[in-house]
This record gives sequence, C-alpha cells and structure tokens, in this order.
Amino acid sequence: MTRSSMKSVKRPLFLTAAMIGGSAVAVAQNAPSLESVEKENQELKTRLDALEDLVKKEGLLPSGPATSPVKALSQMTISGFVTASYVHDFSEPPGGTSPGYIWDKHNDNVTLNKFKLTFASPPAEFSGDQWNAGYRASLIFGQDAPLVNTGSGTTGFDVVREAYVDLNVPIGTGLNVKAGELISLLNYESGDGGAANNNLSQGYQWYFTGNPPAAGVQLTYNVTDWLDVKAREQNGMYAGPVAFGRSKTTMVAVDIKPTKKLWFSLIGFGGRESAPFLQSLWGGSVLGGFQATEQLSFGTELDYFSFHLPAGAVAASSAPVWSAGLWTAYDFTKKFGAALRAEVLSDKDGVDAAALGVGAGPGFPAFSNPLGTGQDIYSLAFTLNLRPTPNIKIQPELRYDHSSCDTGTAFGTKNDRVIAGAGVSYLF
Repeated sequence: MTRSSMKSVKRPLFLTAAMIGGSAVAVAQNAPSLESVEKENQELKTRLDALEDLVKKEGLLPSGPATSPVKALSQMTISGFVTASYVHDFSEPPGGTSPGYIWDKHNDNVTLNKFKLTFASPPAEFSGDQWNAGYRASLIFGQDAPLVNTGSGTTGFDVVREAYVDLNVPIGTGLNVKAGELISLLNYESGDGGAANNNLSQGYQWYFTGNPPAAGVQLTYNVTDWLDVKAREQNGMYAGPVAFGRSKTTMVAVDIKPTKKLWFSLIGFGGRESAPFLQSLWGGSVLGGFQATEQLSFGTELDYFSFHLPAGAVAASSAPVWSAGLWTAYDFTKKFGAALRAEVLSDKDGVDAAALGVGAGPGFPAFSNPLGTGQDIYSLAFTLNLRPTPNIKIQPELRYDHSSCDTGTAFGTKNDRVIAGAGVSYLF
C-alpha cells in the first residue's frame, strides 16, 4: 500500500471516530435532561388517569370496553321510496270512492300513496360457528298506511310497517331468529305496491287472502342450499301488534328452489282468533315464480282459507274462501316493459269480501254487498313499466273488475268497472 493510499484511508476513519466520540459526550451531557422528561411524562400520565377516572364516574365515558358508534352507523343502510298516482273509475262510483278498490280509492284525485323509509343493518349471516345479529325497521306514511302497516289506531304502530331483531344462533348450519313486527309470508305481491311490483295496483289476493303485519317470532333453518323451513308464531292472523285475547296463529313455510330460475313456497297456517267476528282460521297457500328468460317471468299464488265464525254471524258457521292468481311480465328493454295480472277470488258466503266482513279493516273502502251475501271477483290489470333512470318508475295501468254478486251492487251500483290511471315512484 502506498503512502498516499494510506492517508486516504486514515482520514475517514479519523472522522468516524470523532463523530462517535462526540455523540457519546452529547448523550452524557443530556442524561440529566432525559431523566427530567421521563419524570414529567410520568406525572402527566398520573394526572390523565385521575381525570379519566373522574369522567367515567360522572358517566361521561363508558366504564366498560369502548364501543364503536361510528362503525355501527357506517354499516346502517337507509332506503325507501315515494309513490304518487292518479286514477279514474269509469263506473263513476257514488261519493267518488270506489268500493272494494284498495289503492287510489278516491276517484279523480292526485294521491300520495306511500312514503317508505327503511333503516337496516347487514342481515344476520347464517353460521354454525358464531352468534351475530342485525335489525330492520320500515315506516310507511301516506294514504295506504292504514292498509299496509301493523295497526292503524294502535298507539306507537300507526306508521310501522315492520321492525324486528335479526339473530343467528350457531346451531347446525345456523338458525335464524326474527322477533318483532313481521310482514306476511302469504303473498306473491309485495305490500310496497308499484314501487316493488310490476303492477301499479294491488290484487285482491294481497288483501283478502293475505294478512297484515303482526308481532311474532320466526325461526328459519337452511336444510340445503335449495331448501329452507320457516316456522312462525304470531298474534293472530289479523290482530297486528296486540292479540285479540289469547289469539295465536302458527305458520309453517317450506321454501324450495330447485333451480336458479324456479322457486316455490308451501305454506300452512291456523289458529285461534278470538275476534268479535272470527273464532279461528285455518288454511294454506302455494306461491311460485319462474324466470323463463332474462326478459320473461311468471308468478302464481293459490290460497285456501277456512273461516270459523261465532253462531249467528252469518248463515254458515264455517265459510271457505279461495283465490288464484297469475302474473307475467316482459321487459322489451332495460327501460321499458309490460305486465299482466289475472286473478279470481271466491267468497260464496260473503264473510271476507263484503261490507263489514273480515277483510273490512281500517282504511278499507268496503264492498257494497251486505255481510253474508257471497260473490266471486274476477280482475285483470295491464301495466306498462317505464324506467327512464334506475331511480324512476312510471306505471300507466288499465284494470277491469267483475263481480258475480246477485244484488248487482258490489261496486256501488254496478258489477263491472274499468279503472285507468298512472303512478310514479322514486326509489332511493
């Protein structure tokens, strides 16, 4: 190694040693100040602990594990819709109210049918390993509220459509439990009307061979990925949030989905009613749907009700009511489609679809035929569905109703009527 190269190596080594030595001196000189900082930090921690204990004692902070309200709010969804409509009944009903027509009952009026608001968490996931829970609550305001909500006139329930706790119990593949105010299992159509259905108006089946929401408990178990079983106990078929005496109705539904395009549900129900006009009710329903192609769909509903009545209510103490419906819809484009509903409802003893019958609940414009006077009702509804944007749904509709009522006054003064109208919904 040459003299010059040795000089070049010694110079950086010397500088490095000088830096290390300087750092050591600096640390030694600052040692008292670091001890002082540690002491101050410890004093601050002691004061903060004392302050936190005081805040918890005053109830300003939870004493248990910290919660995460911001996370809970971020998981909540808010959705709903607004539906308004206008219809004209060509039979010119007396008083401007169409008898037995449940939706847009005020002839030649602009109507706010429904304003629905839903708050929901993610649904409880089926799991055999862990507990999890959720909730759902829906409120409906507007003309249809007395017909679709849980109990018009019942304090605290006027605008409640549904509200329940959703719980998974880790048994088997997971047992789902819903407890609270639950909507019906019986109907093919949704009670949300045109906002959810392909037809603007509701069919007679939805009201007369269906039932309003009621307080109850429902258990659901998925046997396989194509078969599940539901069992529900609720406060009678028509009682809503509060039972008539000891009224209880039991429902069991077997849901089968053999393919992605086909589904159906077999439902049995029965129980004591203890209502002034109805002692007990038993029956069953079959619901089904088939998505034939991406554009073409079919649906069906078959119902049988057996009403058991107190002595002297009508001539028959046991009165059957049955109904059948068929739905079909075709989407010509993503923004334009058409739908047809055909249905028949038979009430030969006049206990359900009659003035003051079982179906004459709050907000219902009663048929003109007297209690005990039977009828068969036939109905066709043709609806266009226009969707200019994903949030807007416009539904012009033409509907024909016929009654076999012997008195000739089921629809006021006539047994036939044509109703034309249109509705618009905004979904959010």
